[in-house]
Amino acid sequence: MKVVLFCGGLGLRMGEASALVPKPMVSVGTRPILWHIMRYYAHFGHTEFILCLGHQASVIKDYFLNYNEALANDFVLAEGGRVDLLRRDMEEWRITFVDTGLQSNVGERLRRVRPHLEGDPVFLAHYGDTLTDAHLPDLIAELEQHPDGIANFLCVRPNSYTFHTVHLGPDQRVRSIRDIHRSDIWINGGYFVLRQEIFDYMRPGEELVEHPFQRLIEQNRLLAHRYEGFWAPMDTLKDRANLEALAESGRPPWAVWEPTGEEPELSDTVVYRPDRDNGTNVSGRVDAPGRLAS
Repeated sequence: MKVVLFCGGLGLRMGEASALVPKPMVSVGTRPILWHIMRYYAHFGHTEFILCLGHQASVIKDYFLNYNEALANDFVLAEGGRVDLLRRDMEEWRITFVDTGLQSNVGERLRRVRPHLEGDPVFLAHYGDTLTDAHLPDLIAELEQHPDGIANFLCVRPNSYTFHTVHLGPDQRVRSIRDIHRSDIWINGGYFVLRQEIFDYMRPGEELVEHPFQRLIEQNRLLAHRYEGFWAPMDTLKDRANLEALAESGRPPWAVWEPTGEEPELSDTVVYRPDRDNGTNVSGRVDAPGRLAS
């Protein structure tokens, strides 16, 4: 399946980090978060990507045009210059770069890449700023099991956030205050499985999860995959610091592609020339924005 990645936003909450580079290119460890997201999809066999570009599109293009696998992977240098890569990560990737506008929202960016999705009855999409270890085939299978469903998305608890929910009575007296981690609140995790018919529910300029998803809810055709395993956003500098700490641990939870102790296989020889789930999964239908039916 093709994977649509929304890479054109400004990322204003990232401050200086996204002022220098677009948000998807902010590094987590030694690579941008965009690479980690693409590597996640590639692990499950989805290697054809459509990048919806906007803010600082040239930075993203330049990264992939000049990507050198020898600098990003272990290798053996032999015979005065030959590089034998011990691992490869991008050799099977096919990436389409599409300018979808500087000010476009997610829904409009998706509409603008529709010609690149013709002939694909189902495709994947992602916000470009969250990481997870969720088993992607589960999301796809759930939509396939509901022929009348148009969309499925990852639904997670906001465990990375630190605030409290307040419940008020009609007399303005506080009935309870709960830590967000102990409340029954679920949020959109940013991983989507969409049928081609989603475009029939979209209008120019509309945000994807507002009007189009509301129309799906009214027809009982929107699904959500509840996931309580690892999920983390990169909305703020604090979020980035948390992801960096996990990356430095040596085995970040989202790196589902990492080997589990087996010896790496030697890849094809490349000549280098200097001149050039630990969670619980429950599915259900969304019967109102932000609420999941059991």
